[in-house]
Amino acid sequence: MTHTLTQPTAPPISASVRRHGLTEQAADAAVDQACRMLRLPTIRSQFEQIADDAAREQMSYRGFLAELLMAECDDRARRRSERRIRAAGFPREKSLRGFDFDANPNIDPATIGTLAKCDWVKNGLPLCLIGDSGTGKSHLLIALGTEAAMRGYRVKYTLATKLVNELVEAADDKQLTKTINRYGRVDLLCIDELGYMELDKRGAELLFQVLTEREEKNSVAIASNDSYSGWTKTFTDPRLCAAIVDRLTFGGNIIETGTDSYRLAHTKAAQTQ
Repeated sequence: MTHTLTQPTAPPISASVRRHGLTEQAADAAVDQACRMLRLPTIRSQFEQIADDAAREQMSYRGFLAELLMAECDDRARRRSERRIRAAGFPREKSLRGFDFDANPNIDPATIGTLAKCDWVKNGLPLCLIGDSGTGKSHLLIALGTEAAMRGYRVKYTLATKLVNELVEAADDKQLTKTINRYGRVDLLCIDELGYMELDKRGAELLFQVLTEREEKNSVAIASNDSYSGWTKTFTDPRLCAAIVDRLTFGGNIIETGTDSYRLAHTKAAQTQ
């Protein structure tokens, strides 16, 4: 004869408990139980503190309830933002607050502030960050991508060469359509280090397919160390190069970060000191 073991469940909060007064200890236990059942971890962890504050400030029942619910909503929004930032795959943490605008006068803080509102992502427009190594391109790319993730957009970061290699492998495994669709679904695709290495014709054509899939639907942001005139070294087919430039610039924003390396200047200043 077999016996089935069942997990013990917490007793329900009875109507009699709801009708009659509770001691503080019993009320806390009831709240803890209800929060577990309803999956409200923030209210469960902050209830006592918020209740004490409400009593001290003589808050109304409605005000107290609003404080509890807003705390839960705010914490859920924070956790969702953190999940989207992790899913983006940024190689390191960068923020606009941590960007030194004084060190690079080529970059207008007001322009970056406008981009941080992410209207360009909402409208599916491209963004190009063009400049020499060490001028802040990758920092701004990651920081603006992070802002987009915090505002609820799905973001994916990748290096240009890594993306091309992934597309080539997908094509060889007959998974190209699936891979292109996956990159096509995100709201913002951040492609870093475009122009650092020459791409063969096949790799360039596969990258072009990703850009075409996203054209006028979802945003692409790129960081490149070379101006558009120099992209023929990366995309050796002139027609293909022109088509890619067109897709990455039409209706979008172009930020030129200049030629003076912040990292080099910082290193020289440190050595001088």
